[in-house]
Amino acid sequence: MPAASRRHFLSLAALAAAAAACGRASASGGGGKETGRIRYQGWAGQVTLPELAEDLGYLGDVKLEWVGNTISGPQDIQSAATGQTDFGGAFNGAVVKLIAAGAPVRSVITYYGVDQEAYNGYYVLADSPIHGPRDLIGKKVAMNTLGAHAEALLDIYLQRGGLSPAEIAKVEPTVLPPVNTEQSLRQRQIEVAVLGGVLRDKALAAGGIRPLFSDFDLLGAFNAGSFVMTDRFLDRNPETSRTFVTGVARAIEWSRSTPKAEVIARSVEIVRRRGRNEDVAALRYWKSFGVAATGGRISDQDFQLWIDWLVPHGDLKAGQVRPGDLYTNAFNGLGGAPSTVVPPSPSRS
Repeated sequence: MPAASRRHFLSLAALAAAAAACGRASASGGGGKETGRIRYQGWAGQVTLPELAEDLGYLGDVKLEWVGNTISGPQDIQSAATGQTDFGGAFNGAVVKLIAAGAPVRSVITYYGVDQEAYNGYYVLADSPIHGPRDLIGKKVAMNTLGAHAEALLDIYLQRGGLSPAEIAKVEPTVLPPVNTEQSLRQRQIEVAVLGGVLRDKALAAGGIRPLFSDFDLLGAFNAGSFVMTDRFLDRNPETSRTFVTGVARAIEWSRSTPKAEVIARSVEIVRRRGRNEDVAALRYWKSFGVAATGGRISDQDFQLWIDWLVPHGDLKAGQVRPGDLYTNAFNGLGGAPSTVVPPSPSRS
């Protein structure tokens, strides 16, 4: 396996077996009664699509229950698989790995993607001697987690730059919380910072850094990550699941059709109201969730891209998984075509 010593693409065989065996993945009550709450992890200083959907009134009587924050997609979907939460979101390549390891989960909706406004950039200081893939040998590249979106795109960049597996193994992916990455770059503790969304635009506004490449440069626009739920939760709570997924789909379309200033203002209000002592300064740089498909509907290509990448690396066997087995659009009631988004109620919960 190329660069096997530094790959951390979810050592999940034992985890998946435990998830398949445990019975905690559903919060439904007895007698067939569905749950009215959905447990989840958030992201500090950010508003996730489910949080936006709830604030817009799109989740109806279904309530979100925040159990803490995460900085890692793989950790988030592991929590969902083992029943610590009821949904989690991650890069689709990490989802493929989790399901291939035997975890009884399925992707239900895309929640982030890559486009001209929403992308991860790989940034260096303005005076850095790094200008191409080969310059990264022996250098630290900081990202939020290993085995996910940022490391996968770094690997593609290095491969396209002609580096051998042995040379790629000398590049050092390094884990840092996203809120600390810019500062670490400016203090020269790392050589490259992976920055996305509001944190990227805030750093660019401060100046002194320049892009090396971005995931949009490499692959263009694409759906990048999805929320997963366990089969057990979906089976026991079909209407709750449908309300949740459709509500998130409506929030995606609301964010598309609403002026950015209004989306930002609402996000700031959500963060301030939840009272977690978070900095809202970066939220004013929000531009897009980057979801390419209407209502976040999932397609085979969203997973085939990463299956085709994982197989040559030895992380999957050819034919081990099929895209159609990894996801379902059955709970997304928004439909495959653009639909009218109902204006939210002015009331607040």
